Amino acid sequence: MTPTTPTTPTTSPPQDIQVSVLRWVPPIVQGLVRDLRVRWALEEAGWPYSEHIVSQADQASAAYRALQPFGQVPAMQCDGLNLFESGAIVHHIAERSPALMPPDAEGRSAVTAWMFGALSSMEPPIMMFNVLDMIYQGPKSDDYMGLKAWVVGWVEARLDVLSGVLTGKDYVLGDFTAADVLLGTVLRILRETDYVTKRPVLAAYQQRCEARPAFQKALADHLAHFARHAPK
Repeated sequence: MTPTTPTTPTTSPPQDIQVSVLRWVPPIVQGLVRDLRVRWALEEAGWPYSEHIVSQADQASAAYRALQPFGQVPAMQCDGLNLFESGAIVHHIAERSPALMPPDAEGRSAVTAWMFGALSSMEPPIMMFNVLDMIYQGPKSDDYMGLKAWVVGWVEARLDVLSGVLTGKDYVLGDFTAADVLLGTVLRILRETDYVTKRPVLAAYQQRCEARPAFQKALADHLAHFARHAPK
């Protein structure tokens, strides 16, 4: 069996990249919608793109479901491909950009592992906490409080592991990679809590990620879009 050859990174950007973005969302979730991580990866790679604005009606349409089967954002049209799921899109960009993934096979595998770790090990408990603490407005029964305490313990345990991994390093693998794009945006979900800020290693890491010019540009464009389309 012939081994698979890794994708060769290139600095030549594809043409006509379109990223789907929601027309507007309430302020509580602005800065969290997952097109942000795709915008950030594109800015790090230096790839220009345009916005494909999606309304609620569009999300349910057959045309948009052909791009994103679940009707969510982001989807990305690039190189003749229709891609969906933010992690898969960031990985597609990273495989083709030396700014987001190293050229050696071992390094690329490590980046991919941490990208999966960000979305499979870090994000699920954090999103569960987010739903329980910030979205659910029902009665706070004993069962609810017990579940919330369990989820908080899960979140804290995951954050402790990540803090240990990051100790003594600027980024999760030393140099900045696509894994940090995903980890950085996952940690943002906890912005209304002190779970990150009370861990100095994680707080410094998040600040370092968000101080990057590419993140600043991505966030500014993300927020400016919602400002332009805010209800009158």
